[in-house]
Amino acid sequence: MNDTGRNDIALTVQQTARPTGFPTPDHFRFVESPVPEPAPGTALVENLYWSVDPYHREMMDGDFELNAPLEGRALGRVIASRDPALPEGEIVFHRHGWRTHSVVRPEETRRLPRHDGVPLSAHLSILGGTGLTAYVGLTRIAQLRGGEDLFVSAAAGGVGTATGRLARLLGAGRLVGSTGSAAKAAYLTQHVGYDEVFDYHAGPVADLLSKAAPDGIDLFVDNVGGEHLGAAIGALREHGRVVRIGTVGQYNAPDAPLALFNHADVVEKSLRIEGFLVSNYRDVQEELYEFAVPHLQSGRLALDETIVEGFDRIVDAFLLMLRGGNTGKIIVRGAEG
Repeated sequence: MNDTGRNDIALTVQQTARPTGFPTPDHFRFVESPVPEPAPGTALVENLYWSVDPYHREMMDGDFELNAPLEGRALGRVIASRDPALPEGEIVFHRHGWRTHSVVRPEETRRLPRHDGVPLSAHLSILGGTGLTAYVGLTRIAQLRGGEDLFVSAAAGGVGTATGRLARLLGAGRLVGSTGSAAKAAYLTQHVGYDEVFDYHAGPVADLLSKAAPDGIDLFVDNVGGEHLGAAIGALREHGRVVRIGTVGQYNAPDAPLALFNHADVVEKSLRIEGFLVSNYRDVQEELYEFAVPHLQSGRLALDETIVEGFDRIVDAFLLMLRGGNTGKIIVRGAEG
């Protein structure tokens, strides 16, 4: 049964206008319709978990079509199938997200392995795109070596917590992070494995980073851009690397100052700055399972998730995430999730 209390009604979320700055609930609407029937070659999925992600904010500026269902990552159960490749009862991942029911083709889905002792939600956090982003950033882009020191911006977010936990398991040296509150900083040092975390509101980031990592850093995993990027380039040692994942500091403030740094540092310290799209590294998914699942089962790797209950709160969850109200990956769970 969906969150309307009726099993014959489907809900979708549509974007109704382009925001300037932070979105509000008025930029969205919920639309009711009958539960769709699958056509030949498709299956009907009742969604159980939904992901809300920072990249959605960028897409709201033009990539999302107005007055149409929003896309997004979701996990659901096949409840009616007209294709043998999608048997009823199968749990699948797909990108026809912000709706209670989705009609999908086999090539649009990924059948999820079930691992003893691992919650289904992990496939949207540490085993999903969030964890894959962190893992690819560390192993493919940065090529992390044992003992190297990291700085991670937005360290309390989904990618930031995954980066900290995976880096620790991969043999990183000192882990330094930035976040938006003292409470989050305490969580990161007490539970995630960071050695030092500062609240970036407490002063210039370059000064805070210099105090937290007085001997410099080898790697910077950047989820923010702006002042954080400039500070990190100044703190990097020779042959340091910057992994550019996102620029969340500008998503709701497109006129925010760009990163300022000494460009000569890039040459004189032989630095490398590289961004990537995780969608280009799907072939690493099985490797992530092989690495992370045993650690999840043994308890060496824990989940950092903020769970919001009910599809009717998906917009609230999205806005909460944009304002930093989550710790770890924020996930919306349906009534039967």
